[in-house]
Amino acid sequence: MLKNPFIKDSVTNQYQALINQINALENNLKILTDTELRNKTFQLKKQYKNEQDLNSLIAESFAITREASLRTLGLRHFDVQLIGGLVLNSGKISEMRTGEGKTLVATLPAYLNALTNKGVHIVTVNDYLASRDQISMGQIYRFLGLDTGLIQEDMAFLERQQNYQADITYVTNNEVAFDYLRDNMASNLNQVVLPPFNYCIVDEVDSIFIDEAQVPLIISQAVETCIDKYIVAAEVAEYLEVNVHFKVDEKNRNIILTEQGTAQIEKILQVEDLYDPNDPWIPYILSAIKATALFFQNVHYIVQNNQIIIVDEFTGRIMPDRRWNEGLHQAVEAKEVVPIRQNTETAASITYQNFFLLYPKLSGMTGTAKTSEVEFEKIYNLPVEEIPTARPNLRKDLPDFVYKDSLTKWTAIARECKSIAKTKQPILIGTTTVENSEMLADLLKEYQLSYRLLNAKPENVKRESEIVAQAGEIGSITIATNMAGRGTDIILGGNITFKVRKQLYNILVSYKSQSTS
Repeated sequence: MLKNPFIKDSVTNQYQALINQINALENNLKILTDTELRNKTFQLKKQYKNEQDLNSLIAESFAITREASLRTLGLRHFDVQLIGGLVLNSGKISEMRTGEGKTLVATLPAYLNALTNKGVHIVTVNDYLASRDQISMGQIYRFLGLDTGLIQEDMAFLERQQNYQADITYVTNNEVAFDYLRDNMASNLNQVVLPPFNYCIVDEVDSIFIDEAQVPLIISQAVETCIDKYIVAAEVAEYLEVNVHFKVDEKNRNIILTEQGTAQIEKILQVEDLYDPNDPWIPYILSAIKATALFFQNVHYIVQNNQIIIVDEFTGRIMPDRRWNEGLHQAVEAKEVVPIRQNTETAASITYQNFFLLYPKLSGMTGTAKTSEVEFEKIYNLPVEEIPTARPNLRKDLPDFVYKDSLTKWTAIARECKSIAKTKQPILIGTTTVENSEMLADLLKEYQLSYRLLNAKPENVKRESEIVAQAGEIGSITIATNMAGRGTDIILGGNITFKVRKQLYNILVSYKSQSTS
């Protein structure tokens, strides 16, 4: 398909007048002292309070943010980054190529909208990114007299409440959505952590709004569970054949029993009716078949410490606090012969799609939004604007290779690794499951290639930061499920800072061991 040569110009032309205004203010702001620049925040807040109009503050607030960024981080926003910020402030999605500085772009609309004193939420996909961005970008906000908050998984109630009260709060999509569910279960206002919603900027918006849009987020509570039936149902499932006793609907992850299957199960269980309301077997049987036919170890879950731990399909990370509902988790526990825990029922539930539509003002950024442009506009009323790059793109985007089966594909990847390894060029291979990552690792062993493996298994998770930090090292091969995290920086040549820190840590530990012995 031919690209429209006027697309980039149109978004630039749309905001060119504002860009010119922002640039015109730069020289006047440069001569201000740090205190004078900080006082600009209080002046803009006062102006907003009187006029109740953010549009009149855009140019000055963006210019102030750029100057503060230069003084604190040494980073000056390019004009294309100003365009990205203006697009975000307009309630749209900024599609920016990898490495174009989306994190820095978000500071522009965040500072502007924080002037309302109603709060801004910047949502990222994992705790690491939320923490990293709050520490680095927070320097700009604090320099300008605003305070920042950070929500992390292990935070207590009061800490969460205080961090949400900040002018700008960095939080993951998972944490903010579950805090909303918990707030809706609260019996009084003192138990609520979230303030009223105002403005939200979502990083990696395609991952959250499209890939995970319909995944239900559920808070559940324990109910009485008939454990024996799960054990029996798991044994029954072993005697059933696909397409004979049941059919599999993989798209909807559902199981449909055939008449022959129903008769066979009733015969094995010696019951007259699987659907008997006084002694129902059908939910246990269906869950047991789903556990066998649709859910697989090292793909959808791992077994750790005699427990079934779910693996997030989108991030590749393990989720020890999550459990499948409607008896599925118990069925998987019965299949893997681990202790069966109590069943649960839903106390509160919401999808990301419904949750984020609660924000009065919403915007997002990602490197890949155009492919889902229709869904963004139809479901979220968020137009997508493609932001031009600051410099011409030198990366070569090669066409895809498609193979007729999985083994041929992985063998070809292993051969390609062997070929590239001769040049010492670092290689990063992304896989979707733990199983695939380990299969490729075995293939590389056959080719006598050394590699680092990063997947959801505990022994690999412990070395995550080390593996990611050194993925750019000369001659390295890194296999990773997508758990390594979007936005994680990989430095070509390897991360020397990390190496020095690790070496220093080892020396100190060794010294401490010698002194205590």
